[in-house]
Formats: sequence, C-alpha cells, structure tokens
Amino acid sequence: MRILKLQAWEDRYRARLEEMRDVEFKWLRKALYSQAFITFIFWSSPIFVAAVTFGTSILLSSQLTAGSVLSALATFRILQEPLRNFPDLVSMMAQTKVSLDRISAFLQEEELQEDATLVLPRGITEVAVEIKDGVFGWDSSLKPTLSGIQLKVERGMRVAVCGMVGSGKSSFLSCILGEIPKMAGEVRICGSAAYVPQSAWIQSGNIEENILFGSPMDKTRYKSVIHACSLKKDLELFSHGDQTIIGDRGINLSGGQKQRVQLARALYQDADIYLLDDPFSAVDAHTGSELFKEYIMTALAMKTVIYVTHQVEFLPAADMILVLKEGQIIQAGKYDDLLQAGTDFNTLVSAHHEAIEAMDIPNHSSEDSDGNSSPDGPVSAKCNPEGPDIDSLAKDVHDSVASSEQKAIKEKKKAKRSRKKQLVQEEERERGRVSMKVYLSYMAAAYKGLLIPLIIIAQALFQFLQIGSNWWMAWANPQTEGDKPKVSPMVLLIVYMALAFGSSWFIFVRAVLVATFGLAAAQKLFLKMLRSVFRAPMSFFDSTPAGRILNRVSIDQSVVDLDIPFRLGGFASTTIQLLGIVCVMAKVTWQVLLLVIPMAMACLWMQKYYMASSRELVRIVSIQKSPIIHLFGESIAGAATIRGFGQEKRFIKRNLYLLDCFARPFFCSIAAIEWLCLRMELLSTFVFAFCMILLVSFPHGSIDPSMAGLAVTYGLNLNARLSRWILSFCKLENKIISIERIYQYCHIPSEAPAVIEKSCPPSSWPESGTVELRDLKVRYKENLPMVLHGVNCVFPGGKKIGIVGRTGSGKSTLIQALFRLIEPASGRIIVDNIDISTIGIHDLRGRLSIIPQDPTLFEGTIRGNLDPLEEHSDSHIWEALDKCQLGEIVREKELKLDTPVLENGDNWSVGQRQLVSLGRALLKQARILVLDEATASVDTATDNLIQRIIRTEFKDCTVCTIAHRIPTVIDSDLVLVLSDGRVAEFDTPSRLLEDRSSMFLKLVTEYSSRSSGIPDF
Repeated sequence: MRILKLQAWEDRYRARLEEMRDVEFKWLRKALYSQAFITFIFWSSPIFVAAVTFGTSILLSSQLTAGSVLSALATFRILQEPLRNFPDLVSMMAQTKVSLDRISAFLQEEELQEDATLVLPRGITEVAVEIKDGVFGWDSSLKPTLSGIQLKVERGMRVAVCGMVGSGKSSFLSCILGEIPKMAGEVRICGSAAYVPQSAWIQSGNIEENILFGSPMDKTRYKSVIHACSLKKDLELFSHGDQTIIGDRGINLSGGQKQRVQLARALYQDADIYLLDDPFSAVDAHTGSELFKEYIMTALAMKTVIYVTHQVEFLPAADMILVLKEGQIIQAGKYDDLLQAGTDFNTLVSAHHEAIEAMDIPNHSSEDSDGNSSPDGPVSAKCNPEGPDIDSLAKDVHDSVASSEQKAIKEKKKAKRSRKKQLVQEEERERGRVSMKVYLSYMAAAYKGLLIPLIIIAQALFQFLQIGSNWWMAWANPQTEGDKPKVSPMVLLIVYMALAFGSSWFIFVRAVLVATFGLAAAQKLFLKMLRSVFRAPMSFFDSTPAGRILNRVSIDQSVVDLDIPFRLGGFASTTIQLLGIVCVMAKVTWQVLLLVIPMAMACLWMQKYYMASSRELVRIVSIQKSPIIHLFGESIAGAATIRGFGQEKRFIKRNLYLLDCFARPFFCSIAAIEWLCLRMELLSTFVFAFCMILLVSFPHGSIDPSMAGLAVTYGLNLNARLSRWILSFCKLENKIISIERIYQYCHIPSEAPAVIEKSCPPSSWPESGTVELRDLKVRYKENLPMVLHGVNCVFPGGKKIGIVGRTGSGKSTLIQALFRLIEPASGRIIVDNIDISTIGIHDLRGRLSIIPQDPTLFEGTIRGNLDPLEEHSDSHIWEALDKCQLGEIVREKELKLDTPVLENGDNWSVGQRQLVSLGRALLKQARILVLDEATASVDTATDNLIQRIIRTEFKDCTVCTIAHRIPTVIDSDLVLVLSDGRVAEFDTPSRLLEDRSSMFLKLVTEYSSRSSGIPDF
C-alpha cells in the first residue's frame, strides 16, 4: 500500500480489485440463485407431496376424512422441518468439498527437498560448509540458477560473496540453506545455522521478542548482542525501549534498524554458521564500520561466516572471496590474489576506488584537528560561487540548530517519563447489543430497503395460503366416513391445488428476492469497505496488522456474501410462521394465549440471557481469527528465515496455540447454542402438552373436531418453530456482527482528498521544482514522540540534494512528509510557491517521483509493474529498461515484457527490483525525484552507472538523494545532514568538507578510511 500511495496508483489497483470482485460476484450470483432455487424446491416439497397424495386419493375415489387428512398433514409438517434444513446441508456440503479440494491441491504442491542439505552434528568435521558439483534452479524447466558450484569452507573462516546484480548471490546462500531445489550435487553443513536475509523480515511484536526469537533470556548475552549490533542508542530513543511494539513488517523501524534487529536475532542464537545476505547496505558508513568491527570481526570471530556484500571495503577482511557471475563461481581466493588475477573482481574493485577518488576530501592540518567549531558554526553560510545565492538557504537553519542538543535531551527524558502508547493497539471490538443502526444500514444497503417489505409480504402470503390450504382440507372433508362431503372431489382438489401452488409461488418469489437483496447489499458493502481502506491514511496500515484487514475483507465479507441474506430471510419467515401457528391455535382454543404470552416472555428472557454471552463470544471468535491469518502470512513471508534457524516446530506450536485461542470461544459459542436449544425444547414441549390437555378436557361438541385437529397439526410444529425463531434471531445477531465489523472499516478516517477542484495546481506544476521546508515538525501518531523537530531549509529547483545522517535520524520521515504519507504536526512544505497541504494528494503525488528504500513489485508482468496506468508504449518501456540495465535480462525471457512477476517480486533479486523502480521513475519523468536508498542493493559499478543515468535523464530536475554510500551524494549541489530529526548541517559539499567540525566531513572521512584500503579491524 505504501508504494501505491507514493505513486498515486490507488485508483488503478482498486479498480483491479473491483474487476476481480466482479468475476467473483458472477459466481456468487450463481451460487445464491442456485441456493434460492434449492430453498424453493425443499420448502415446496411438502406442499407438492401433500397435493400429489390428496390428488391421487381423490382420483382413485378413496374416501378422505378430516381425521385422515389432518393425520397426513401432521406427518407432512413433521417431515417439513428436516426438508427445509436440507438446503443448508447441501450448501455446507458443497462448500466443504470446495475447501477440501483446495486443501488437497495445496498439500499436493511440490515441497522442499528434505535431503537437499545434509546437516551434520557440530564438531564431527572441520569442514563447516561443503558443496560438490552443485546445480540448483528455482524452476526445473528453465536454465539452472546456479551451476558447477564447488566449495569447501573450513570451520571459523570468513567468506565474502560478491558479484553484479542478478549474478546469483542470494540464491547461493539459499542453496546452502536448502531453500532452492537441488538438481544435482551434494550440500553438507556441520552444525547449526543462522540466516539474515537481504530484505529484512521482522515479526510483529516487541523488539526483545524479535531478538530472542524463541530462546530464553540471558541478560549478559542480550546486552552484548545489543552492543555488537549498535542498537543501544536506537533503543534509548524509543519510548518503550526494547519493549516497543514493532508494527506489521517492522513498519515503524527504519531500514537500518530492521537490518540490525535481524543481525541481533542471528547473533543471539549462538549458531555455528552465519549466512548474511548484504547486511550492511541499509546502514550509514559509520554504523556499517562499527557493525563490521563489533559483529563480524569480534562477536563472530570464532564462527563460520559467509556474507554477501556490495561494499568492496569489507572484502579484504575475508579469508576467501567468491566472485559470482551468471550463477557460477568464476573466481575464488584472497583479496590480493584476486586483484592480481584481474578480470571481473578487478572491475568491481576498480569501480569502487574510482568513486572514492572522485571525493575531494580536504587534508586539514594536525593543528586544526582538535575538533573546535569554526566561526561559522555547523551550518556554513559562505558564498557559493556557483549557481544561485546559497547563503540565503542556510540563514533559517542556525536558530534551529543552536539548541538542538538540549532539545534532544529534553525529548528523551520526556519520552521516558510519559511511556506513551504503543503503535499497534488491540483490535477494536464493539461491546453490548448490536446497534439497531447496523440492522437498518444493512437493510437499506440494497435498493434503499425497498425489497424488505416485498420479502415480508411474499412470506406472509405464503403462510396465509398454506394455512388456507390446510384449513380447506380440514373443513371440506367429512368428519367420518359416513358423512357427506361438503364439496365435490374435483372442487376440493382444484381449490387445494390452487392454494398449495399459490403458496409455493410466493416461496419462490421470497427466495429470489432474498438472494437479490443479499447480492446487492454484499456488493455495496464490499465496495464501500474497499474504497474506505484504500483512502485510509498510511498510519492506519502502519498500526494495523495485515491479518486484521484480511480477516474483515475475506472472512467477514464471506459471511455477508453467503450467510446473512438467508439468515435474515429465514428469521422473517420463521417469525411469520410462528405468528400463523399462534393464530391458528388461538382461533380454536383462545385460552392457549394465557400460556403463550408468558411463554413468549420466558423465551425472550432466555434469549436475552443467552445473547449477552453469545454476542461477545462471537466477537471474540472474530477477533481471534486475525492473529491466525496474520501469523500464517507472516510465517510464509519469513519461511526461509524460520527454516534457516530451525524454528519450524516453534512456529507450528505457536499456530496451534492461536488455533486453541480461537477454538475455545468458538466451542463455548456452540455450547451456548445447545444450552438455549435444550431449554427452548423443554418449554415448547410443556406448552404443547398443556394445549393437548386443554383440548381433550373440553366437553364433546364444544369445539369443531376439524379445527381442533388443525390446531394439533400446527401445535406439533410449535416446538420446533419456537426454538427456530429464537435461534434464528440469535444466529442472525451473531452473524450481523460481521456487518458491524465491516462498517467499522467503512468508516476509517480518510486521508486528505485526492483532488481538490478549487485548488488544483496548473498542469505544468511544478515547473522549477523548488521545495521549501518551514519549521516542519512530524510525528507518526498523536501519542508518539516527534520524529522531525522544526526542519527549516530550501531545496532550489533543478538542484541535486544529498540527504545523509545516521540510521533513524529522520531521512525517510522527511520524504514521507513531502509525499504527505504523514501529515505534519506543524509547519509547512511549499513546492513552487504552493503549500502542498492545500492541494489534493493525488495532484501532489502524481507530480512527484520516488525510488523507495524497499522496492516493491506486484504480481503480474514486467510491463504491468513498470506502467500500471498503461500510459506508455512498448518502445518507451524498452528504452527505460535499457537505461536501468534490465533490457538484456528481460529480452532473454521468453515472454519479454509479459514475463511474469511473482508475488512480492520473489523471482527477481532485490537489486533488480530497485532497478525496476528506477525504470518507473524514468517513465514518469517528474520534475522532483526522490531516491531513498535507491542503489543500496546494487554493486558499486551499477551504482555509478545509475548515478550517471540520473544525472543525464534528470539533469533539469530537483533530485533528493538519501544514501549511505557517500560517493552517491558527494557530487550533489547541496547536502542536508540530519541528526535526531533536526537539521545539523545544510550547505554545499565543498564547504562542509572544509569545516573541521562538520558531521558530513566525519561521515566522509569514515567512509573514505573504511574504503581506501584494508580496514584496521
């Protein structure tokens, strides 16, 4: 959802979901009308059977008496109840078969090879990892992903893996873990393994739980892990420390923080073999150096470590370096040996050194290295000889920086004292009775409620005609065999058939109307909820686990689609039938009302007593489904990590625990229904017995025997009908809770309007691309601390702005504020003299372009991912692919631009996904481009190439670049340095490098010293 909002693609993808819903709706229409027809058949079958039986008797000249007719009618009514329940059974059996078929198809899917990797006990051999003649491929029908892999890693070795984007580095780690299908060869590892994937996988829960990952707490080890992963300062900034709840997919952590939590999780497990997939790309230069020193060189000094990296500066410390190209190890050896050998490794290193040499770092004298601040302060205000007057851009920054340290200390203390609420809260749950407003809203959802009275009228006419047909048979037939019939047999048959088939017709009308009403209401609710969710602010998705949303749009919507219409229709029909039974019995023996009224009061009391508990149980059941769905989705996303740590049993146990948490209230809910059924049966049986005693106690001749028989016939059904009426109401209210939950999501607070007609910017806006930040203060939520504290600066139009700072300093938050994913707590952002808060968010986001930190691909095709709005020709798409170095890769695919992309882009490497994001930006050609760690997952050579493309293709655009690689921002026109959400420095790179106290100089020096040769670790 984040990428959809950033790109202003919500309408397009919502339309795609609506198209999918239309396909589903066609099948739903068939299902509901089929259900309506089945309901008509089984509700009418007792009537047809009675008509055929009586008609046959009359045609065969058999003598019918009131006694035989009423006995037959009583028998038919006894059979009627199970027959009317039969449609529910048929529907349930059909749904069960579909579910079983889907489960069966899933269970028959190809599984991982259990023998792909042979795991030997710790210490049995000195060889930690060995691969012989390995051939591996994600798809057996295509060219192998890895081939000819020969590797032997001794225990305690550090092995670095490098190569160009798409060379197979991540797949190489996967083959050691046994995650990629093995076509040939052997893989053996000795001891336990820990795995850190390239795309951070963070569980919902607090930070401590993510680090422990099921292991018991060891305070000493825990503290050492926090130190080794440079997490101490970050935890101090969180209001709840390591008890801070992490949102869905670590949404409230920066990319670097997520990566370091992953590293801490791996380190805490104390495994024998560590497999690290590009773990330093998401952190700044200083943090990366500290991590490498404290984590790999110190904490893992005695462990076997295989790490993939694009940072050439970390290669010299490896005992062995593997160079991959097109799925093969083309070089292996030590750093110096590979350099002397030349070829591909030399190309990677040369590109890195060229980038370092391009940085012109002043050589300050030793006497100036005492760290004293220059007279100009941390933000230089010297004249810039090039371009516009830069002095004015820095003048507002001085005031905000002067007291930054004191403000930071105050904020930390305030956060600790307040212990603010967590980002993710418990799922919202209504309490008490379901509001009548929910019922009325649902009934008005389809055709403004016009079908409801028609359904009631159809059911009432059915009941009236059915009673009339039974009364006709009881009245028209003689009391005994010797009596003369009141009408001729043919008249008797014709009238009865007319009444019987008339009642059947109204049953058909009622069933069709119920299905029509249910379809219209379900579709309207779905579309309303879908649009509400798509219009929700990003904070909603940050604080709401995906499982909760899926629970409502799948399970609750399924109840609305398939269940509630017939529950509502069933309740209406049961109510009218019950009234008919009471009327018939009261007509014959009005005295029965003396008992029926108190009985009804007793029933209502029991219903109220039952519903008080049952209603809450159903709500709890609905809520308990969300964690199961969320854990399942979360486990699938992190399956490689879970298996890599050998944690399958723990997650299965956790899933079973959540199933138990769901089953307990569900079982209690079913038991509560049985509790009510028992009492209703006892009560109705007592009333029926009383009526029978009353009837037989009347003097002979005081009651018409035919009417008495009719009363008995209906009285036999009173037991089941009364219980069914109460149960149908209770079940209806329990099911209505799904509508209640959907309405909660239909009324999610919406983000700003997509388009504001009165303040639409000109079609040419922004023309220059000037961005002005005025006292910008941002927090993620009202109850959370500030992330940005009064940012003041101006990005001149057409200039290249580098944004740097320590991990968690607020860089990505600043970009989110620019795109209005987060609305500022105060302050303004002005783009080309227009306050962006005054225009529609689609007008804003549609004029900006971004290459995000976490590249996202959607299931579909390459063409659909590059141009989802279908605005560009194939030639333009190919041109963009060529520029972002993906053209040849896509041309090699059989389907070219229609090459499939799996969910989350799993069949493309992270680096390739970032290149696709670059392709999107090239096609969009916005005047303002934001690069949020856009090249973090590509090698230095590819990074340099991308930077050249950006300088060429976006030479007249404002480009804001967030990067941890200093060469990426060193040639920017201006550099903004953020620290703890405040502007620490903002000036040209040359001036900042001349300032001995500059934070930017320290970052550059750190990066340069780390990168210029073999680090002194």
